Amino acid sequence: MAVLTTDGEKVSRSFSLGGRVWVLASLLIAGLVLVPLLALAWQAAQGSEGLWSHLAAHVLPHALGQTAMLMAGVGVLTALIGTSAAWLVTAHEFPGRRLLEWALLLPLAVPTYIVAYAYLDLLHPLGPVQSLVRAALGYDSPRDFRLPDIRSMTGAILLLSLVLYPYVYLPTRAMFMTQAGNLVEVARTLGTTRRQIFQRVALPLARPAIAVGVSLALMETLNDIGASEFLGVRSLTISVYTTWVTRSDLPGAAQISLAMLLLVVALISLERWARRRQRYAVSGQRARSFARERLSRRAGLAALGLGLLPVIFGFLLPALYLAVEAWQRFQFAGLSDRLMIEARNTFLLSAFATVAVLVCGLVVAYASRVYPQRAMQIVHRVASLGYAMPGTILALGILIAAAGVDRWISQTGRAMFGIDPGLVLIGSGVALGYAYLARFLAISIGSVEAGLTRIPRSYDQSARTLGHGVTGMLTHVHLPLSRAALAAAGLLVFVDCMKELSATLLLRPLNFETLATHLYGEAARGTYEEAALAAWAIVLVGILPVILLARVGPASSRP
Repeated sequence: MAVLTTDGEKVSRSFSLGGRVWVLASLLIAGLVLVPLLALAWQAAQGSEGLWSHLAAHVLPHALGQTAMLMAGVGVLTALIGTSAAWLVTAHEFPGRRLLEWALLLPLAVPTYIVAYAYLDLLHPLGPVQSLVRAALGYDSPRDFRLPDIRSMTGAILLLSLVLYPYVYLPTRAMFMTQAGNLVEVARTLGTTRRQIFQRVALPLARPAIAVGVSLALMETLNDIGASEFLGVRSLTISVYTTWVTRSDLPGAAQISLAMLLLVVALISLERWARRRQRYAVSGQRARSFARERLSRRAGLAALGLGLLPVIFGFLLPALYLAVEAWQRFQFAGLSDRLMIEARNTFLLSAFATVAVLVCGLVVAYASRVYPQRAMQIVHRVASLGYAMPGTILALGILIAAAGVDRWISQTGRAMFGIDPGLVLIGSGVALGYAYLARFLAISIGSVEAGLTRIPRSYDQSARTLGHGVTGMLTHVHLPLSRAALAAAGLLVFVDCMKELSATLLLRPLNFETLATHLYGEAARGTYEEAALAAWAIVLVGILPVILLARVGPASSRP
């Protein structure tokens, strides 16, 4: 037996063993994220050749066409709105600019399905908008005059873009603020106009950031289920859901899900390529912001009004309408017992899921710090895959895996104890919590990792010389210094869990409703006013991470 004789060797040995434990734990967590994908592949292989032929001939062409049109429209429109808004607040000085700078983030507070829900009621043939238009034009009945139906591909593209453009606005604005300002100043000395500077200097440098934002917006578009269904767009996500829920065809739903994963892989590849280009765009030179052009009073007011348009239509109008509807509903019926139960379910489920996600995210992020090898980078990427996968695909894979485990538990219980425990994982909500864990783990990993990178490595060395192992360093050094990052991660995860619809629809236990599923059910029945309170509650909670982003995002530094 080898004997370690020096204190330094003992410390090194302890650190090595502790590091292995954290790496093994992170491997287990990454494996949990992979399980749904493996289950999907296994289930898809169970389908017959005739089933795939039917899907390829009758389901996939239409669903792929609808999805491609939706993603193309959303990609172009979010890039246009997000880039224009970012340049407006970065390159110009006008009254209200600072207010507009954070107000442009507000649509992030509202899930796409809530915006669709609000506009369906607002623009209904008997709703307030069309009634006012008919009154102004002298018409009495919807039979005499009505606006084009928002339940269309065009309506879906417009509404999704109004909600998702901040995904482009945020990274593009950050790139405009931190890119090499000396290039802009040189261009000015050559007599170029502000428009030419934007087209020839700023826009080419910002293209990687725009690509990152567009890829994220398209991932959210692919993940959407509520807005697409409400607006009559039969996307791939809707096809997966209806194939399983309506037709009870699990192998068929799994096969469509695998087709969707090809789109996900393409979007992930685009996002990572763009991030590499984004880092290259500002490397090798000191980033410096450039002086904003001060606009005249009239031009400044016009710029403010133009910049507020996406905020008004993407947040203020639906949010205010929901607030009015919620207040009227509250005055009429108060807070029903059903709504309170759904609010409690939402809070408890989101709270428990947030704790699990934070713990697992801390494990993976900390393992990456104590074992900074390429193998750990692969584990890190695998553990972060869930956020890129649509919630419907993730939920379907977990449903397949959880059903298999529940079946085994049931058979074992009957054979050994003569009792059938039933659906332990699915019926208890564990499967739904698992879906939240896999889906939002990347948020926790990214936030915790950002906090850990601010802690100098010299602190680790000092802790090791004092006799602390890996776990001791975490409890005595890293956790106290990372509390703000953990709190931010917890807030983001909690709000995302509250808003999650697609996974909750598939995996919620029997007779278990959340605010999101309650809203979905009422909208499906056309009783919009019944869900106004639930929708407004989700919007209010969703504003919290927007406030956080406004506080910690790129500061509006003076030139």
